[in-house]
Parts: sequence; C-alpha cells; structure tokens
Amino acid sequence: MRVLIVEDDFASRRLVQMLVSRFGSYDVAVNGNEAIELLKMAFDEGSRYDLICLDINMPEMNGQEALKRMREIESSHGVEGLDRTKIVMTTAYDNPENITTAFREQCDGYLDKPLGIEKFDQMLKSLSLMKPSLLK
Repeated sequence: MRVLIVEDDFASRRLVQMLVSRFGSYDVAVNGNEAIELLKMAFDEGSRYDLICLDINMPEMNGQEALKRMREIESSHGVEGLDRTKIVMTTAYDNPENITTAFREQCDGYLDKPLGIEKFDQMLKSLSLMKPSLLK
C-alpha cells in the first residue's frame, strides 16, 4: 500500500508514520500545498496513492481545501467513484461542522485524534484497504 501522510505537527506525523509503515511505503507533506504537489507527481509517475491521511488544521492550505483540490485533480485525470484514492481526515477537531464539510468534499473516512493502532486498523478494514486477517 502506498500512503501520503499530510500532517504539520511533528508528533502526530511520527505516529501516523508508525501506523502506516506496517503496511507499505509512505510520503510525507507538512501542509496542503506540498500534498497537492506530491499528488500531481504521483499521477505524472503513474504511481498513485492508495490512501491519504489528511490533517484538517494546517498552515498555508488547510485539509478541507486540500481535499477539495485533490478530488479535482483526480477528476481531471478521469479518476472517479470507487477508483479514487481513499482519503481519511485526521483531526483533533471532532465537531459536526468539520465532519459534514469533509464528507461533502468526498472524504472516505474521519479519524479524531489521538490516533491509535486499533482505531487506525479498523478504518483500513472499513475502507477495504487491508484484509481482516492482516489486521492485529
């Protein structure tokens, strides 16, 4: 599995790296602008991401705007529906407005912080990214 981690907080970023490293490779962006550039590069290289873990509260471009732009990039490449990259919003802001906005912009999941192995693995399972037998 290939993952893009988009997180500005060092400790949170390290935690997500630990969680995803068990399942494959990952790239890291510290803001939405970097994430957009990495997504474009992945399309150019023909090596798309399977999962994007996207923080909401970031400098320069927040996660909600990055999500919207990511979906626009996928659409411009003819990627729609079930073929899209799974995008999971990760945030300390567990409020209805953020959740509604994220799903309106077509995220696939929403995890509130602090993240943990069990919570993360359940999300992977629900998105059919990992076979249940591989999850601890």
